[in-house]
Amino acid sequence: MHDSTHLKPQQQQRPPLHRRRHWCCSFTTPPLSPDNPVLSRSRSSSSCNKKTELQHHQKLPLARRILSPGRVSPISDNPVITQKTPKKVQASPKSPVPPADSEISTRDEGNLGNFDVRLNLKGKNGGSLILELGSEVLTANSPVFADLIANYRKNVSGFCRIEVPNVDNLNVFRDTIELMFDEHIPKKLLKIGVFRAIDILEVSSSIKFSRGVSSCIKYLEAVPWTEEEEEKLRELFPKLKNIDNAKTTDISDRLFTLNSTDSHQTLTKQLIYSITASTNTNSRNDQKSLVKALICKSSVYEKDSPDLNKADIYSVCESCLTSLTTLLLEASGASDNNTGSNKNPPLLERISRQVDNINWLLEILLDHHMAEEFVDMWANQEVLLKMHGNASPMVRYEISRVSAMLFIAMGTRKFHCPAETRLGLLKVWFRPMLSDFGWLQRCKKGLDMKALEDAMGQSLLTLPLKEQCPLFMDWFHCFSKNGSECPNLGKAFQIWWRRSFQRGSETFAIESR
Repeated sequence: MHDSTHLKPQQQQRPPLHRRRHWCCSFTTPPLSPDNPVLSRSRSSSSCNKKTELQHHQKLPLARRILSPGRVSPISDNPVITQKTPKKVQASPKSPVPPADSEISTRDEGNLGNFDVRLNLKGKNGGSLILELGSEVLTANSPVFADLIANYRKNVSGFCRIEVPNVDNLNVFRDTIELMFDEHIPKKLLKIGVFRAIDILEVSSSIKFSRGVSSCIKYLEAVPWTEEEEEKLRELFPKLKNIDNAKTTDISDRLFTLNSTDSHQTLTKQLIYSITASTNTNSRNDQKSLVKALICKSSVYEKDSPDLNKADIYSVCESCLTSLTTLLLEASGASDNNTGSNKNPPLLERISRQVDNINWLLEILLDHHMAEEFVDMWANQEVLLKMHGNASPMVRYEISRVSAMLFIAMGTRKFHCPAETRLGLLKVWFRPMLSDFGWLQRCKKGLDMKALEDAMGQSLLTLPLKEQCPLFMDWFHCFSKNGSECPNLGKAFQIWWRRSFQRGSETFAIESR
């Protein structure tokens, strides 16, 4: 009983440190709190047994000790009542620990040793952190702290108290101060990681900690970044001050480039040309998806980028149309064994590849609202139209895949052409579409046949009524002969009939059903 009574005042006693550290915190042993009552009691009960060991334990260098980062206790439902006097750390007689703020006086200044600066960090969110350091290290590493210490000691000698208000992140500031006591900062940064190193770079720049700035820049330049880290660096670099531009050149070159409209458009044109010239189907499809995602209007990469050069895209379209015409001429005059006499892929495969390229370019034009001119270009393909009538069904249905995409775009309001342009397109390619519809159903290649049927009917209804009549009659005769091999435009035909031969409110009532 006597021993247990004697131990109660010692519950707050600090156990010894068992390994050397570059700098020390008074909360190496967790304080008594509702979160760890068992740990506190068990360590306090063993403190007497280790009293002898404490007297022989080697003391850490005092210039590298930080006092009471936990002076502001965590917020909890059961607040911890702290003592007025600080926790005492066992030390050698030559290096006594300074007393609390309220007890430091002139008579104690002779016993302060290397701990002659108390740094009080005030966070923006209300937290605080008190670090007790040596002025020699702070002065040697930070001109900002050197000036603050010098100005303070003009009026008051001895122990120096410095307050740093509005600290964004107390832990980052503490880590930055810790690096001043570390001889191998690059190794420490490898453990910290890129995201934390960016924060330390910002603090090091603000306090003119040149060794920290240099180490952070070298580390960040040498490692890859995630998109989040890159964006954080991009936001930070314009704010950095007191840094030699020569040191940040390598990182700036990775973050920023010349905003050259010409270079952007030239590279885009080169990429598109490269894709249309590719002969590997798998890689070409992957590259199409990649480039389209980069240059489409909804892409995050296109928000601040210049728009596409319409002339460049249409020049590639013309090149693909020329190649398609050449291949169809070859198909019309080729013998049965001509496709196997050379190293080129089969003729039908090359025709299909050019049609895929044209449809992909059309998708890009539609996304950038530039497709109206392509409608005129396709409607004026007289050579293709002539060869379509003479080609085999397997060849000519490939041509109708382009027409199908234009009909779907027109019927779903993806571009807006004058009536003359729409009429020209439908007069040229509507009848070939009727004959190729059956082949398109058997080999869809991603085509939505239901959408095509609806779009064809809607496209016809955009024409003047007198222009609709011959086209609808052509469809009616084709459908009566071929049935399911022909698109079913019955709904659009009814609308045309009622608009043409019924008048007034009766027509509106029927169409609104």
